[in-house]
Amino acid sequence: MNISQEKTDNLNAVIKINIDAQDYQARVDKAIKDQAKKAQLPGFRKGMVPAGHIKKMYGKSILVDEINNLLSDTLNNYLNEQQLEVLGQPLPKVDETKEYNWDFNDNFEFNYEVGLAPEFAVNFSAEDTLTKYKIKVDDETLASRIKNLRRSYGKMTNPDVSADDDVLFGELVQLSEDGSVFEGGITNTSTIRLDQVQDEAIKASLIGLKKDDVIELDIQKAFNNEAARVAAVLKIEEAAAADLQSKFRFTVKNINRLEESDLDQAFFDKILGEGTVTTEEEFKAKITEELEGMMEQDADRKLQADMYTLALEKINFELPDEFLKRWLKATNEKLSDEELNGGYDEFAKNLKWTLIGNKVVKENELEVKYEDVLDLAKQRIDAQFRMYSPQSISEDQLNQYAVQFLQDKENANRIFEEAKSEKVFDYLKGIVTLNEQEITFDEFSKLVQA
Repeated sequence: MNISQEKTDNLNAVIKINIDAQDYQARVDKAIKDQAKKAQLPGFRKGMVPAGHIKKMYGKSILVDEINNLLSDTLNNYLNEQQLEVLGQPLPKVDETKEYNWDFNDNFEFNYEVGLAPEFAVNFSAEDTLTKYKIKVDDETLASRIKNLRRSYGKMTNPDVSADDDVLFGELVQLSEDGSVFEGGITNTSTIRLDQVQDEAIKASLIGLKKDDVIELDIQKAFNNEAARVAAVLKIEEAAAADLQSKFRFTVKNINRLEESDLDQAFFDKILGEGTVTTEEEFKAKITEELEGMMEQDADRKLQADMYTLALEKINFELPDEFLKRWLKATNEKLSDEELNGGYDEFAKNLKWTLIGNKVVKENELEVKYEDVLDLAKQRIDAQFRMYSPQSISEDQLNQYAVQFLQDKENANRIFEEAKSEKVFDYLKGIVTLNEQEITFDEFSKLVQA
């Protein structure tokens, strides 16, 4: 067997593997004998089928399998021995001029294209500056959070007259341009949430209504031409909602109001646990603390995004783009050329960041331990639970859920990569200069959305 590598440029190479009959004969003979021992064929007792009979019936398919296994083993061993850092996976290079008999005496030649990882230096220093935002919890943000919590634990009532933030239940009937009912038009019984109505004049017209009141409603204007929301209210297709021009007659059938929970001990105990706080001031202090923790995470995500951008701008290197595109197509049969071209730039950016991160880990001997992965899994699971309830689950339960979660290989790999990224992020935070800046939650939200 002979293996050689020919570089076509700094980022691409072809690995040539020559296999002689003597390289695969022993493997094939063994595979045939093993098959003979397991075969159950008419006219033969189990395990007594002659090897020659198996070779005659299945020999070529066994030969193909063993050649493929030999190629896979040989290629992987070669890449490891040569310490070649390849991107993606080797792609077979088809040579239409070569034909084989597959008669157990062929000498084979196989060529594989490989994309090579580029050489580059990671050179972060204190001269690189980033902003670390400290988000302030202002009164408006605190009040909004407490209001949402009170509504989450409130009770539903049916007042006589509608007010802001109510939900109106009623019948919507499509109208013609002259204001008459459009024959064969859309009729639907649905709900309209006043907090989702974006036109202030229309919202005002929906306040002060009583059961059986009737108004004319420009539904497109009410929801600022958001086709998805209009479609949901009318229960029609989104495409049809986008083209809809008609106004509607809305007849109020019922008024629903979510009354906010009282700021009493029972409410405090539901949110924070029994006896954790006993006064409104203590409750506000705890919610402020919770918000500060959430905002610190938001600020960290912003810093991480800025670090990602800095790394890609500062450490510039090329990738074997054409090879990677072919590899992506080969491994994703349903991937269209349009999808590939549209998503490749983002894929390349993420790959570059991964390569930068791997180099930081290797050069600085950073280690990701099981405890790091477990802790991160617990954080992710805890965050999911908090989306549905502000009360935290017990440490024992959290640990049990995390261990279960990590038993799935895909989950474990994803969390490991996240933990590695956090190690890289924390390391780089200690290298670059971080300028701390106080900012309100509203200002920070606008900054992130810009």
